[in-house]
Amino acid sequence: MIQLQRLEGFYRVARAEGYARAARSFPYPITQPGVHQQVKRLEEEVGAPLFERVGKDRVVLTPEGRALYAHVAPFLEGLDGVVQSLRQGEVGGTLRVHASGHVLRHLLPAWLRKLQAKRPDIEVALFESKVPALDELRSGDTDLVVDHLPEIPDDIEARVVGRTYPFIVLPSHHPRAKSAHVKLTQFQDDAFIAYSTDRHLRDLQLAELARAGVKPKRLYQADSSETILGFVAAGLGYSLLASLLPAGPREAGVVAKPLPGAGTGLVHAAWRKTAARGPLLQAALALAPKP
Repeated sequence: MIQLQRLEGFYRVARAEGYARAARSFPYPITQPGVHQQVKRLEEEVGAPLFERVGKDRVVLTPEGRALYAHVAPFLEGLDGVVQSLRQGEVGGTLRVHASGHVLRHLLPAWLRKLQAKRPDIEVALFESKVPALDELRSGDTDLVVDHLPEIPDDIEARVVGRTYPFIVLPSHHPRAKSAHVKLTQFQDDAFIAYSTDRHLRDLQLAELARAGVKPKRLYQADSSETILGFVAAGLGYSLLASLLPAGPREAGVVAKPLPGAGTGLVHAAWRKTAARGPLLQAALALAPKP
């Protein structure tokens, strides 16, 4: 393994075209023989001469030296800038985000446009999740989860970034579609479309039906709000959905009616407590929506 110290000595001699001048360019004390020893040991390691003497106190790179310099110089010249960025918390890179399909469509676009405008050095990798991706968050496979969380675990930090509103969604050709106000009891004979993958959301749906005294005669299941809307548009039944849009979900063939007596829900941005000071995460959270 080639030592970084020897590569630095080689780089400074190449830049200064001399050992004495190279020694004076180091940010720490080192003698001319010390620099010469670094280069000599590096030449022994790579098995080729790296410099050719062309004057009393001047050396130039050999073809082998030029090949090595082409790889070493960009690294060493960029190192100070990277260290400075680390110290100032201005590190670019890839921020991995898992979110529900609804959040991906209606909350993240404006948020990420702001992040891209302010920090073009940060690339965002987006992943859709059917249920809150807390397992991926804990394992380090994602940096940020944006979703409805039934509870905040002790090892997770979170903040509210959005509010959802509850709606009854029904086919646009349904007899109640043009009514100004609807109640769940008016759908006693209709099929209901429930979540299949997210048990928490399904339990919320069924609890709301039970509170209204409604027991569907037929029950269909779908794995996302988008799929539920597709089923509703096809006329298979009605459903209960929470939407980030105050006027309710917008889908061809679907009518959304506010659910009477129901409160708003919360959408959280969540991250590992151990990663709270990460510069990419902090840059994103600084621009997070404030509902």
